[in-house]
Amino acid sequence: MPKDRTGYAPWSLTREAGVQSATVDGTITVPQYLQPVIDTGFVDEKGNWKGVKSSDETFFISDTAVGIANGGEVLFPNTADADFINMTGFRDVFIAIKPSNGGSVAIEAIMGAGSKTKFANLSPVNAGTQLRGNLPQAAPNDFTHLFSDGADTMTADVWNIFPISEVLAAQKNLQFKITNNSGGASTIDFAFLRVV
Repeated sequence: MPKDRTGYAPWSLTREAGVQSATVDGTITVPQYLQPVIDTGFVDEKGNWKGVKSSDETFFISDTAVGIANGGEVLFPNTADADFINMTGFRDVFIAIKPSNGGSVAIEAIMGAGSKTKFANLSPVNAGTQLRGNLPQAAPNDFTHLFSDGADTMTADVWNIFPISEVLAAQKNLQFKITNNSGGASTIDFAFLRVV
């Protein structure tokens, strides 16, 4: 094992004066080996502990939306405990849709329910509107819809799973508006999983 070496500490008066010896030890021990470190979080400027986020391990499944008519809309997530997705600390999100009637659906990322939740400390928010922002790869000086898929074909009675990368990162009050365009009524299940 390598031997530790010593050096003058940056704060020592000995170092500042340019003297190489002094009666008070102004040295620090410098380890000469690698040591693994685990980062579990940090203390913010207010002294509060903030843990490091980790990806969701399983999908959060919303309540089933029963009998959505052709052309009808439903908002997800839609449970009493969670009617929005908090993407703080997360970069990507997987969404999963399981319709009972195969065919087309439209998917839009929207601002979540304004009466129940805040965006950080702001309330009310413009609930139900499409999320807008700047996408550098499109037009960095213009606001555009962050996620809007007008027509995606779904297979009936299976989970259709889609990753959405980066464009919805850090959204604090996110919902998805699903429009059934399958040509008939459909019962729709929805789930999401966030990724750091």
